[in-house]
Amino acid sequence: MTRTPTIALLGGGFSDDPDTLLDDFVLERAGRPRPKVCFLPTASGDAPAYIEKFHAAFAGRGCETGHLELFRRTVTDLRSFVLAQDLVYVGGGNTANMLAVWRVHGLDTVLREAYAAGVLLCGISAGACCWFESAFSDSFGPPVPLADGLGLLPGSLCPHYDSEPERRPGYLAAVNDRALPGGWAVDDGAAGVFADGRPVEVVTRRPGATLHRVSVGGDGSVAEVAQPARLLGA
Repeated sequence: MTRTPTIALLGGGFSDDPDTLLDDFVLERAGRPRPKVCFLPTASGDAPAYIEKFHAAFAGRGCETGHLELFRRTVTDLRSFVLAQDLVYVGGGNTANMLAVWRVHGLDTVLREAYAAGVLLCGISAGACCWFESAFSDSFGPPVPLADGLGLLPGSLCPHYDSEPERRPGYLAAVNDRALPGGWAVDDGAAGVFADGRPVEVVTRRPGATLHRVSVGGDGSVAEVAQPARLLGA
């Protein structure tokens, strides 16, 4: 059965949330009775503690876990390994460094093929930014435009929209100044699902958190529209 190319943007997950609602949601989205889940910790420099936390969080939750390290690479055939997964979960950290390492190893090409094949791609922070053409990223210190994404989704993304004071005004200004194309901003605690490049579902683990559409209107001003979100666990 052909699976629709799908990406889930997570504003939280096992690494920083007190509950598992967003991770449970994305596991259900994988659409398999016992999905194979691969964690990509590249943005953290393959931090061992982050990898251990992933396996501890997903153990016993009806899935088969694995991870892919590139700083201490042991997987020779990246293509076969990634395409055998049902869900690829990308962790947070430094977006620019992660993208550079992926390209050196050819993982960017593999992820494009996995997306086209219907492997569910998801991630938090850097792991959400990487799928877009560009992002409002703190890879170089304070958040600035980063025009270096994989481009599987059009436009730009801003993570941590409601939790880091500099994010919202900085992102709106960058879109207004055309330093970034319009796009999306995700609050911590929310998640957005894109199928075939289009938003199809928004969920949240806390009231008020959601996904925002940010674009330049016909009059040249920036428009910000909060998307309706389904409350998980309600």
